[in-house]
Amino acid sequence: MASRDAVSFHLMAIRRRTTVVLSLSILVLIAVAGALVSIFVDPDRYRPQVISYLEAKTGKKIEIGHLGVTWLPLSLRLDDFVSRNPEPFPPGYFVKSKRIDAAIDAGSLLHREFVIKSLVLQEPVINAVSDPDGLWNFENPPSKTSGKRAPIFALGVIPRVEIIGGKVLGSSLIEPNDLPGPIVFEASNISALLRQVDFNAFTSLSSQTSSAPVASGEMRADSLRFGSIQVTNLRSKLSLLTKQVSLTDVSVEAARGRATGELFFDLSGNKAHFNATISLTGLDVAHLLTAFPDGRGKMTGIMEGRVNLTGAIEHNTTPLQGIRGTGKLTVRDGELPSLAANDNLKKMTRFRNEKDAIRDPSAFSSFSSDISLADQRISSRQIDIAFYGVDIQCAGILGLSQGGVLDYQGVAKVMKKQGFLTDTFAKLLHDAKEENGRLIFPIRVKGTMENPKISTN
Repeated sequence: MASRDAVSFHLMAIRRRTTVVLSLSILVLIAVAGALVSIFVDPDRYRPQVISYLEAKTGKKIEIGHLGVTWLPLSLRLDDFVSRNPEPFPPGYFVKSKRIDAAIDAGSLLHREFVIKSLVLQEPVINAVSDPDGLWNFENPPSKTSGKRAPIFALGVIPRVEIIGGKVLGSSLIEPNDLPGPIVFEASNISALLRQVDFNAFTSLSSQTSSAPVASGEMRADSLRFGSIQVTNLRSKLSLLTKQVSLTDVSVEAARGRATGELFFDLSGNKAHFNATISLTGLDVAHLLTAFPDGRGKMTGIMEGRVNLTGAIEHNTTPLQGIRGTGKLTVRDGELPSLAANDNLKKMTRFRNEKDAIRDPSAFSSFSSDISLADQRISSRQIDIAFYGVDIQCAGILGLSQGGVLDYQGVAKVMKKQGFLTDTFAKLLHDAKEENGRLIFPIRVKGTMENPKISTN
């Protein structure tokens, strides 16, 4: 009997402890729920405090149209977010987004912390602008007391940031009055996934003179324009540092062909610098040249090759005028329409095979050239043009200003042996000579791209 009473007492004690634990758990849940409700049921009433906090941390004017909450999973929604340019930049914005969803670590709220697990930016527009002193609108001038720059956003390291339907613009202010300059870089309908995004990297003193890692990931864009070059269907890996942007494993569609390579921007210093290494395959030259007013209609054919372009982005109305480059290009099965009416080129058609006689006088089977771009001029040490019946080897310069000034000279070689009268006629009128049974004579191209002039003596 005593043993039965002991068991009953033990069971009652267990029930009391269970009741106490359940009661305490319910109280904790109620307290947490109350805290969450007090914060999130009407989040718009905290909008002024959130704006003030971000303005104090970033040094920029912040606008938020509406705050909202999604409970499962717990996230904060910011509608119509805008971060405006700091002084001394003209009125405008650095970034605006139709909607930002921030996934929150609910457990961090119990410790009075606000930890963001991920961000999703819907239709953001990022407008990066530099001034002649080398400051960018995503930075703030160092404070007079600490010398530190305020961060873009005081959010620490976020494991995952996703961009959906974004747009990125890049430009420089024009000296000496800091007026807005032309858009140099533009990427549209961007989808990107960035990992370990360290917003605090922008606060370090070292970031003022060098670059610290910010994020890495992958990017896609429907279109990208850099200067006059327009490409579509961009795919690349993306690496961000505080003062550098790298696009690697780049693949784009360009001029009905394809281009692959790398694009690098260095944002340190008073001028941004870029470097691009590009391999080209199957580009339609006529389509490519439509982007250049002086080049439209000057050549057709299919291009392949490799080029390297580099230069500074100047603070003036022609920011890419100092671009430099080297490379090797080949165009196949094309024409040089502006040469078609030239009498000397027409005369060369007499050296063609019968099957090629009906081709346009300016038609060629291949055109290959090395290029060296500097000071608004393209220099070539060796150009080989296989016109039908005649091969031309020459060197010279194409000026990219004043209508495209031409100055090339070299030799033309007739590809098949000619009859006695033709040989004599060519030698008398064109200072031709015979080499291995074939005629060779000097050739010179002068004039402009619009009005080229060919002479054969």
